[in-house]
Amino acid sequence: MAHDNEFTLLRERRFLPFFVTQFLGAFNDNVFKNALIIMIAFQVAANDPARSNLLANLSAGLFVLPFFLFSATAGQLSDKFEKSRYIRWVKLLEIAIMSGAAFGFVTGNTPLLIGLLFLMGAQSTLFGPAKYSILPQHLKPEELVGGNAWIEMATNLAILLGTMLGGILIARQQGAYWVAGAVVSLAVLGYLSSRSIPTAPPAAPDLKINWNPLTETWRILKFTHQNFTVFQSVLGISWFWFLGSVYLAQLPNYSKLTLGGGEPVVTLLLTLFAVGIGIGSLLCERLSGRMVELGLVPFGSIGLTLFGVDLFFATPAPPAPGGELLGVWAFLTQPGSWRVVLDIVLIGVFGGIYIVPLYALVQQRSEPTHLSRVIAGNNIINAVFMVAAALIAVGLLDQGLSIPQLLLVMAIFNAAVAVYIFTLVPEFLMRFIVWILVNIVYRLRTQGLEHVPDQGPALVVCNHVSLMDALVVGGCCRRPVRFVMDHQIFKTPGLNFVFRTAGAIPIASARTDPKILVQAYERVAEYLEQGEVVGIFPEGRLTPDGEIGSFKSGIERILKRTPVPVVPMALRGLWGSFFSRRHGKAMRHFPRRFWSRVELAVGEPVPPERATSELLRERVAALRGDWR
Repeated sequence: MAHDNEFTLLRERRFLPFFVTQFLGAFNDNVFKNALIIMIAFQVAANDPARSNLLANLSAGLFVLPFFLFSATAGQLSDKFEKSRYIRWVKLLEIAIMSGAAFGFVTGNTPLLIGLLFLMGAQSTLFGPAKYSILPQHLKPEELVGGNAWIEMATNLAILLGTMLGGILIARQQGAYWVAGAVVSLAVLGYLSSRSIPTAPPAAPDLKINWNPLTETWRILKFTHQNFTVFQSVLGISWFWFLGSVYLAQLPNYSKLTLGGGEPVVTLLLTLFAVGIGIGSLLCERLSGRMVELGLVPFGSIGLTLFGVDLFFATPAPPAPGGELLGVWAFLTQPGSWRVVLDIVLIGVFGGIYIVPLYALVQQRSEPTHLSRVIAGNNIINAVFMVAAALIAVGLLDQGLSIPQLLLVMAIFNAAVAVYIFTLVPEFLMRFIVWILVNIVYRLRTQGLEHVPDQGPALVVCNHVSLMDALVVGGCCRRPVRFVMDHQIFKTPGLNFVFRTAGAIPIASARTDPKILVQAYERVAEYLEQGEVVGIFPEGRLTPDGEIGSFKSGIERILKRTPVPVVPMALRGLWGSFFSRRHGKAMRHFPRRFWSRVELAVGEPVPPERATSELLRERVAALRGDWR
């Protein structure tokens, strides 16, 4: 049964144990990592400050290095073996590593802890591909967005809470013992929760493992690049980690040096940033109608740029040198502080809105037999971008940029990257335009969308009420729909870009332009033979009176050449809108309605041998009912 809202998944055994397992893993990583860094900073620095800086930077690098070395192997292992058992193996490895870490903390053995940090990075690398590739096996297509939203929210929260707890525990009396107990306990709890993860059959059980990380990494990246949309989505994800790592790295010094805030203010801003990402991630499901809505990616990117730029202008003058650092309440009472707080929260919110659809798209459009390896490739590119982010940030700061100026540069970079990606993959921008139009102009409800097959060819037929019909239907369906539409409507100014990008098929009557007609039927056949969904409005024109006209015989002509299931649909509530002909020509009269309620009803597929024009018209009319 599909979940009713975004919280229902947390009561499902097919999701909750995995959710808890991955949360505890990310939480433990950061408890261990931050406790070690603070121990180095305060214990080693007392005797040798230069060695302390070297060890702190070495620790950060060693945790990232395994993502370059072992991601390719991890992707293969995750594809080859049953995933729930594979995850339990990885969690047992975590217990072993953390048991060694407990010994290292208690004995104060810094070299041992640094070596184990490398192994913990390797363990996280092994877990990474399974983390995202298991979701499509346990969740329905309409649950992917919600599942990814929870994972993103939990990951960011785990990073924040783990970092805080690691710092708090190591600072206590006998702090090493507290940290030792925490990391082992969390590892054991993670293993216990993993035992309840349902079975997930191997995607490629016959896969022969290539243990050479260099050749396999190259092979995985080449394979990922073959699917252009997936590869651009991976680049979009990596850009998010580039941007996010800059914000996370700069917020502590931004709080102290620019805002004059002490450690509580740093904690407040980091918390607000993480909570913002969580809110944005969970908002995705509501905003997208439980489908992979690519239109949210430009929406998120625009928000990241706008509020990133505003953060620069909201930043107050730096405090006087030597002044007392502010606590949370003192900071919040400063002029302009709430604007800074709001910008930080909204950067996080739009970051969550940006990232969740990209992960869901990679899961949805990658070959199931290669999904773990695609995720592994994504993790490699993420690591490259994060290292590049650190190097670029250091370089720009060394050139004399202040932290607010650096964050402004990042916001401008984000705008440039967004333009680049959306130019290469116009489907993102097209879906954004559709999402904005449909959600601003109408209050849209749907029923029966599960009748549109998730795979394979299909023909969808619908009544034709307004110029927005194709946008409404296409915006609701999880799969791209290639619409056949009148060549004059195809040329509608402002909407032509959307129709062209969506692969719409212009058509004309035999009397008007027989060449366009023949080309249209050829393209329909090509799309169906390629396993696509094709949409047609069999009335052949907008309804002049709100009633459903007779269906043309083109349906039979299409099905005779390419027999596929036919899905009937009906639009309700669009008659009388600005885009209909109720008050004269469409878009030629003053709008009389705004944000009106409309519905799309979808019926069960009709087998091709039964799909006549008359039967399909009856089905569409029954779905529409009396509401025009």
